[in-house]
Amino acid sequence: MITPGQLLRLLHIAWVLVRNGLDEVILATHLFRPVRFLRWFAPWHHLSRRTPRAVRIRRTLEELGPIFVKFGQILSTRKDLLPDDIADELARLQDRVPPVPNAVALGVVEKAYGRPVGEIFAKFEETPLASASIAQVHAATLNSGEDVVVKVLRPGIDPVIRRDVSLLHYIAGLAERYWSEGRRLRPREVVAEFEKTLWDELDLLREAANASQLRRNFEGSDLLHVPEVYWPYCRRNVMVMERIYGIPVSDLETLKAAGIDLKSLSERGVEIFFTQVFRHNFFHADMHPGNIFVSPEGQYMAVDFGIMGTLSPVDQRYLAENFLAFFRRDYYRVAQLHVESEWVPKGTRVDEFEAAIRSVCEPIFERPLKEISFGQLLLRLFQTARRFDMEIQPQLVLLQKTLLNIEGLGRQLYPELDLWQTAKPFLERWMSEQVGARAFVGRMKRSLPEWSERLPEIPELVHRTLKQASEGKLQVQWESKELEKLRRQMRRSSQRTIYAILGSGFLVSASLIYGLDGYTPAMLGGAPLLTWIFGAIAGAFFMFAWDPH
Repeated sequence: MITPGQLLRLLHIAWVLVRNGLDEVILATHLFRPVRFLRWFAPWHHLSRRTPRAVRIRRTLEELGPIFVKFGQILSTRKDLLPDDIADELARLQDRVPPVPNAVALGVVEKAYGRPVGEIFAKFEETPLASASIAQVHAATLNSGEDVVVKVLRPGIDPVIRRDVSLLHYIAGLAERYWSEGRRLRPREVVAEFEKTLWDELDLLREAANASQLRRNFEGSDLLHVPEVYWPYCRRNVMVMERIYGIPVSDLETLKAAGIDLKSLSERGVEIFFTQVFRHNFFHADMHPGNIFVSPEGQYMAVDFGIMGTLSPVDQRYLAENFLAFFRRDYYRVAQLHVESEWVPKGTRVDEFEAAIRSVCEPIFERPLKEISFGQLLLRLFQTARRFDMEIQPQLVLLQKTLLNIEGLGRQLYPELDLWQTAKPFLERWMSEQVGARAFVGRMKRSLPEWSERLPEIPELVHRTLKQASEGKLQVQWESKELEKLRRQMRRSSQRTIYAILGSGFLVSASLIYGLDGYTPAMLGGAPLLTWIFGAIAGAFFMFAWDPH
């Protein structure tokens, strides 16, 4: 049941919409359609229409708070889905949200450090460089001379987010209960995932740790520069980082004037994304243009690490195989992977699903981004998902959001970009590292420290096992019902003969390995010695130790 606080918030949202001249949103609902004509008699209806619609939408989202601002940031990157005037105005939400008063921001910093700002920084600019929905950034200089930025969390933001998230949970519960698509789209789980990322974003110590990890991941790389974190100055609501000087990625004219190749820049952006997702399994999940800059040398520079994503090894592998099969136009494999991963129900016919995927994907191949209607593609994907009862995967929501940002950024930078051909070589290279000889060598290297610790214990374990076997004390307990049933059946036959044959086979095998030219038991840590020992133990076990009665 809706709480009084949630009801008041809904009424406040309606009032803000009406006050900003967006009353058509309210009156478009079934409940208010009969009285829609009344808006013509409202004084604000005519006054607000003097302000451009894009400005009214942007002001409404700003006034409604952080969650609505974030929604506007995502939409601002999708000029293919929105009219240009609205997309351009919403872009202001990326870093030009009205800041908190200077005195308030200074108060937050001084309270966090317990000292006046003048004692901490040689210089602190009170006017923020940028201001977003949750925090704002001030330029400063440390007493040691380094230019830095100070990120300050907006005070009183926690209760605002808690209030709106509770409302989202209520709406999601209604959707899951009464909407026919509710079970498939899993709105409650999506809201829970969104809530988790929001609370993570409110802890600047966590963001500083994210930045440090991402910086290590790209250390020595010319693809991406991540600012250095100054840990002694970081608190839960204040963070200090290296100040970067770059060109906003959305400022295409300045990028061109600096002689930066936009085609190469867009291709490197795709490589950065796939490197983060598949090689590092740690990706920047808030890559809207307000968070990305370009150095004069053409290197990407990222800021704002409050939202980072990771994938489970299973999801990572399925995604990589899906992407690769998709790039190869192997639609049957794509359909098969969706069934295997249970992203669609197990009973789904693979051939039918394959045909549906082909009808969606084939029209967009070998075409640059500018010729792909993303709106049409989304519509076809939704229709296919509904037909095959494909469920939303909440753990992939952050990745899907990032993909939207990357694809939207690619459209702005270089609309001629062939996304498929750019990404395919990287994924093929990554897959070759996950399977085959290179993957085997890599796993062996990772396991070597653990094996080196256990190796000295092996002689003692072998001695103890052989001693127990010779004394008739070695026992094995079967946990499998099928094996126990098989054991009972074998009791009725010549068990001793079978065990003797098995034991002889193991001992003969061990003897052959022992006698191979160039291999001796002195090869400690080598596969021949281990194989010989295990073969001898197994042979002795089957021939002498196992008492079937």
